[in-house]
This record gives sequence, structure tokens and C-alpha cells, in this order.
Amino acid sequence: MNALLARRGTRAVHGLVVAMVVGFATAALADTAPLPSRPSAAQIVAKNAAARGGVGAWRKVQTMIWVGHIESAHAPARNVFFELQQQRPNKTRLEITTHGQKTVRVFDGAQGWKLRAGQNGMRPEAQPYTVEELKFARGGQGIDGPLIDAAAKGNLVKLDGLDELEGHKAWRLEVRLPTGERDRLWIDAKTFLDIRCDRVVDGSGPAGLPRHVVSLFYRDYKTFDGLKIPSAIESASAADGTTDRMVIEKVVVNPPLDQRAFIVPVTPQPRIRTLPGNASQPAAG
Repeated sequence: MNALLARRGTRAVHGLVVAMVVGFATAALADTAPLPSRPSAAQIVAKNAAARGGVGAWRKVQTMIWVGHIESAHAPARNVFFELQQQRPNKTRLEITTHGQKTVRVFDGAQGWKLRAGQNGMRPEAQPYTVEELKFARGGQGIDGPLIDAAAKGNLVKLDGLDELEGHKAWRLEVRLPTGERDRLWIDAKTFLDIRCDRVVDGSGPAGLPRHVVSLFYRDYKTFDGLKIPSAIESASAADGTTDRMVIEKVVVNPPLDQRAFIVPVTPQPRIRTLPGNASQPAAG
């Protein structure tokens, strides 16, 4: 999994974990009246809001934790576990555990850090986000995605068309973010739940892939505290043709979070042992 994180960078990680909330509900316009043959973007996102549990319910969510595992051909182990903590307006802490080793990525709303498990006996060291990673994290839409209170967030939503997607008719929305980036969302024309999101990944940099599109597919919705959330999210990268799957096993709504979780990850320090003659040296391991 460390290789996956290094190769795809924060944009893909957040695309798979944090930005998976992209496409959640918006504006308090929801009602039960049938839509016209070609509804407006506002009507579609309003129906989406109602389908996902209601705008009011989402606005009450201040914190959220997702727990589950990741299935990936790039993962070094069969079981790769994750825990994602989120807090409004745009704080995230992602922990990924493989073979008992933990990788941590933290964004406090302004700055971000990453702490990867040490390799070849080396101790992990906290590193700041790259410029690319920081840009993506700062443009994050938080717990409720880009559609809830879109105008307040500076997002412009436009109806782009109607597509056939995996056997479903789906309304295609274009969301222009304040950064100038454009996401595409597909909303099921029958259930009004999100089924796909396309995000552009700027992979520039020494460890990055070329600029490309990552598609997120939302599967198997379940209800947690009255909110509908996909229990599986798949990411497909046009850059290398691979697919990763995130399985969300548990969702906790509005848990108390330790604010220390959103500060720079602490680099483990070597234990000091005292030797004869009052000399000391780092302890092994």
C-alpha cells in the first residue's frame, strides 16, 4: 500500500478516501414531486439530497469516522486496513495499516503532513505535503462534498447531459470548484444517488503520474444514522488501467475527536538506554 500511496500521491488517496464524499447532497429544495423530462441542476441535486438523508441531517454532521479495508493489486498484503477521521470544515486524518505498520496522512485545513512506515530498518519521518498535495487538500469539500451549500463554497453546478452508465440512466453534472478545477458527477436518474465521479489528478512531480482522470464508482449504499453512504468505493485510473476498492465496514457519525489527531504526526524517537560509565546510545528497534 505504501507503494500505491507513493505512486499515486495525495490526489488519488483523497480521491479514494476523502473525495469519496464528492457528490453528496445540496440546497434545501428537496420535495417528492416528479421531475420534468429534463430537470434543472438544482432539482437534481435537491433530489440527491433527499435520497441521501436530507440536507438538514448532513448539516448536523460535524465529525465522522470511516473504518474498513482496501483491496488493491498494489497492496503488499491481503488485508490493508484504514481509518479516516473527518471534521468540519476540512480536516482529515487517514491511517492505513499493513503488516502492523502504519502510514498516516493529516490535513488540518491549512497544512498537511505524511508519515510513512519505515523501510529497511529506517525509522519513519514526518514530511510536509508537496505543493500538488497541498493544493488538492485545500480544495477538499469536507464531509458533505461539493454539492451541499454549493454556492457558499463557491462551486458552480451545471447539468451536462443524460448518459447510460452500467445499465442505469444517469444525469451528468459538472461542478466547477473555486480553484478552477472541474469534477463530473453522475446521479442515478431513478434513485438519485451518486454512482460515479470523475476527478482530474495532477500527478506532476518526481513521484507523480502524468495528469490524468481517476473515476470513483459508488457501490452498495447502506444507511448509517439515517444517512445513505456507499459501503464500497472503487477507483479506476485512466493512467494505468488499474482498479482499487475501498470497503467501508463501519461509519460513526459525530464522534468526539481528539484535536491532537490533526497536528503534524509525531516521528517516533529512538529509546535511549544507559550504558556503563554514564554513556548512552539509541536502543535497537
